[in-house]
Amino acid sequence: MRSIWNGAISFGLVSIPIKLVNATESHSISFRQIHTEDGGRIRYRKYCELEDREVTGQEIGKGYEDADGTIIPITDEDLSRLPIPTARTIEIVAFVPGDRIDPLQMDAAYYLAAGGAPAAKPYTLLREALKRSNKVAIAKFALRGRERLGMLRVVGDAIAMHGLLWPDEVRAPEGLAPDTGVTVRDKELDLADALMDTLGEVDLEDLHDEYREAVEEVIAAKAAGEAPPEAPAPERAGKVLDLMAALENSVRAARESRGEQPEEEAEVKRLPQRTTSRSAPKETGGKKSTSTAKKTAARKTASAARKSTAKTGQSAKAGQDAKAGQDTKKSTARKTPAKKTQAKKTSSRKRSA
Repeated sequence: MRSIWNGAISFGLVSIPIKLVNATESHSISFRQIHTEDGGRIRYRKYCELEDREVTGQEIGKGYEDADGTIIPITDEDLSRLPIPTARTIEIVAFVPGDRIDPLQMDAAYYLAAGGAPAAKPYTLLREALKRSNKVAIAKFALRGRERLGMLRVVGDAIAMHGLLWPDEVRAPEGLAPDTGVTVRDKELDLADALMDTLGEVDLEDLHDEYREAVEEVIAAKAAGEAPPEAPAPERAGKVLDLMAALENSVRAARESRGEQPEEEAEVKRLPQRTTSRSAPKETGGKKSTSTAKKTAARKTASAARKSTAKTGQSAKAGQDAKAGQDTKKSTARKTPAKKTQAKKTSSRKRSA
């Protein structure tokens, strides 16, 4: 791999000669601008406005435009002599835990290659020190006309450096979150967790650029004089009435795509649906309620009838007992005078004798 920058890593008093190599490459398809009527290339020619002629790349340099429009020439030699220690040096300024770096700050990535045999020992020392500490190195370096911030970490057996944006280059997310109060229910979170578990993890090696592949198919078809492939008609999505339905459908679709058994859907608990005047569940519920009310009323009526019968029977029995008592008293009353009369007769007989 071709290096884009040569310098050294400054690690305290240790200097490590290195070469900077791009760690990433772009596979995007680039297009040329053409004249739509005849397909001719559209080119941009570089002209000197003072001489009114086209110039070559070797004749083009850098210049800074002042506020009054004056152009101040700046040469590569001027930039190489900048009075800063990072002009040709990656200066490590601190070691911090990796989670201290906000991913928003990360920019382009580079590999740091050891610059020859003398760099092998200090290069390996820095790599192993980073491994054992579980930390990353924060460094400052100059590249392409400006000083930058970088993060050094171990990737395999090499040291990689991520360019970092300066903290003031990262914009705050003010005014982006919803400004209305939203309440998320526990059951909605449960469904979201179920969807996350169903989607699971993915091997990034299995992901690929489908857009680029589709563009390549179109290019190949047109180059062969064939009609380019047409995109399939998008499926007409049903109208999602609520978030719960969307989550449940997402969980179901994710499980079906993974070939899971339908019975696993029992893990998802459906919230009680809101009833309306048109909904069938309410009508069914109404019938059940009416039937239950009738049965309850019938039981109460039967129970009341039994109680009434029992009370009537008890009243009748009490009346019969009372009547029998009265007859007994009358009978006794009738018998008592007779005895008194008999006793009087006996007493008069004794006197006569």
